[in-house]
Amino acid sequence: MKKFIATAAIASAVMLSPLQAFANIGDVTLTPGQTHSDVLQLQALLKAKSYFSYTGSFTTYYGSYTTDGVKRFQKAKGLTADGIAGRSTFNALGVYNVDTARLINYAKKFIGTPYVWGGTSPSGFDCSGFIYYVFKEQGIYLPRTSSTLYTNVGLKVSSPSPGDLVFFNTSGSGVSHVGIYIGNNEFISAESSGVKVSSLTNTYWGPRYLGARTL
Repeated sequence: MKKFIATAAIASAVMLSPLQAFANIGDVTLTPGQTHSDVLQLQALLKAKSYFSYTGSFTTYYGSYTTDGVKRFQKAKGLTADGIAGRSTFNALGVYNVDTARLINYAKKFIGTPYVWGGTSPSGFDCSGFIYYVFKEQGIYLPRTSSTLYTNVGLKVSSPSPGDLVFFNTSGSGVSHVGIYIGNNEFISAESSGVKVSSLTNTYWGPRYLGARTL
């Protein structure tokens, strides 16, 4: 999925401010010895999962540290440990080739669907069940809980773009709600009143907002 992404490490590595680090996350197959801007994001993903041991700044070069990290990650996930970062490796890292417009349009079809605890179908959704269902339409199978989505999927971004997942603490004890950012400071999610579009910064959701992750 093509978009601007940002982490502090990536931004500093390429001497850019947040949201200036541009990525085609997983659109290009990356191979050892290659120089490509996407290697920055690959290294960040590996580092977040403790598979990148290099202690310096992220770079655009796919060298021995990146190759080793990819191989160890692939082996841990039961993939062919060839050190080549293609679509299957990026998917396992938690980033996917998402058609954002299709995702948002499909999600909006379920506005008004009632909230059902544990629900994963149009007869009723809970928040993560709704996310699971709408991404599944594109053949993308995400983790089933909001907390696991927050820790295992995508990269953290400083400001959401359409299609990103946005997370909230509604329980007082960590991540407990997730939605899909649709632009114009709005997101869609399965709330207690059903699937609806809400403002990211209204008096209820604003104080409970934890952050966003890009897939």
